[in-house]
Amino acid sequence: MTQALYRKWRPQLWDEVISQEHIIHTLKNAVATDRVAHAYLFSGPRGTGKTTAARLLAKAVNCLNLDSARRPCNECAHCKAVNESRFMDLIEIDAASNTGVDDVRELRDKINFSPSQGKFKVYIIDEVHMLSNQAFNALLKTLEEPPPHVIFILATTEIHKIPATVLSRCQRHEFRRVPPGEIIRHLTNICTEEKIEADPEALAVIARQSTGGMRDAISLLDQLSSTGGRITIELAQTVLGTATSQSVLALIQAAIDHQPGHGLDEIQHALDGGADVRALARQLVEYLRNLMLIQMGNGAQLEAPNDVRAQMNAHAVALSSAEVLRMLRAFNAAATDQRGGGPPSLGLELAFAEILEPAAQPQFAVATSAQHVPAAAPRPLPSQPPAVGRLQPVAPGSQTTIPAAVPGPAQPGEAPKSQTGVSLEQVTKAWKQVANLLRTKDPNLMGLVNSSKVLEIREGVLIVSFASDILQKRFDRPEGIDLVRKTLHEVLGRDLPIQTVVAGNKNALPANVKPGGMVAAASQLGGEIVDIQ
Repeated sequence: MTQALYRKWRPQLWDEVISQEHIIHTLKNAVATDRVAHAYLFSGPRGTGKTTAARLLAKAVNCLNLDSARRPCNECAHCKAVNESRFMDLIEIDAASNTGVDDVRELRDKINFSPSQGKFKVYIIDEVHMLSNQAFNALLKTLEEPPPHVIFILATTEIHKIPATVLSRCQRHEFRRVPPGEIIRHLTNICTEEKIEADPEALAVIARQSTGGMRDAISLLDQLSSTGGRITIELAQTVLGTATSQSVLALIQAAIDHQPGHGLDEIQHALDGGADVRALARQLVEYLRNLMLIQMGNGAQLEAPNDVRAQMNAHAVALSSAEVLRMLRAFNAAATDQRGGGPPSLGLELAFAEILEPAAQPQFAVATSAQHVPAAAPRPLPSQPPAVGRLQPVAPGSQTTIPAAVPGPAQPGEAPKSQTGVSLEQVTKAWKQVANLLRTKDPNLMGLVNSSKVLEIREGVLIVSFASDILQKRFDRPEGIDLVRKTLHEVLGRDLPIQTVVAGNKNALPANVKPGGMVAAASQLGGEIVDIQ
């Protein structure tokens, strides 16, 4: 019978352990200086090397090499016995199968016997969090004061289930997930030694699917190599049930373009191609997380091909930060939903439908010292508005405000239209497309458009806000305004004059408060916004 790759490639020396240097250095130094603790607790995700490190420590403390800095040597009789699983003083216990207090009492009775072969008897208790409370209590005294020839190594993937009384008696080490780059490099070495032909893109799919577990990654490689041919990205996606990157990109683009039919077709197409529902949801979450990192200025952390990275940058521009966060929450809920019932794709389809719904607008509660807030007297805008201008800030207590446009009655299910015949929702969507088109025309102006926010359309004038005077001044260049208006006309088919305001100064109202409304009037009279509902 062929040995599994993850067993064949299990590290046999300290230096072969990948991406856990912070732990290996401590254990090596403890062995070299003869300061090994009596009890250890190894915690962390599955497949990150907890049991491997425990076996290495057991091998090192019983190694016969005279130079303690070279232990384990992998050459003496004891090291070979551990490698071949015939060392009698290494006892591995699966706590999931031995959860009762009687099992622990039996172990406690046996530890007083001296080692049979080596210097120390090493007990490795895997998945120790599965022990019952009574079993933990029975183990406490032994963990605190074991015989001098006994070392306990506890391993768990769920550290929060370990009683504090046990934690305080152990030297604790936290294992980390292995970065995808380290996994890919190690898989590449295995492929070279095992004469396995694999495309780098396929190894990247395996690394992502393993979610930081090296053992899982090697097992997936072993599974794919059993097909007998070259491991391609198409083979990896088919066997592992992951959606292609094109499916993820197409689904995000359908959300941006607000095409529900196309998005649902893309979900079904990916599932028909063998993709797993939760795997697809996790890939969407990972992609949206990458968009969030790009928007926050952390794009250097991403590991993606150039063509995918270019698409990420475009999507990061087309979507606002709030939209990315909203989509991220929706798809993350679909990826972690454990409930059954209904078609398998229902959770993902509901998440997609949810992100297409307009976000709920917050309501504001206003507190003011005045009992009654008089309505502000409106100041009409000119009948022929200029191409560009600024809305002057209003001093607190002044009765002069700029009124909000009063739209006519809208039909059921239809967004209210301004005097120009277009709705604010249409202009907001067009504003994102304007930014995309400005990428090649004027990159600096594209950045300013992305930094702005469409507030409303007043008397046929598009009101745009900025967070600071500096951004407003950079935007308010005649040539820049003219280019934005022309680009907006290309996208929307309407020529809208543009006025700018500063939404981030001290006296500015929140972006969701209309200047001509009651909340604005109360604020101008000295009121303070104390709650948003």
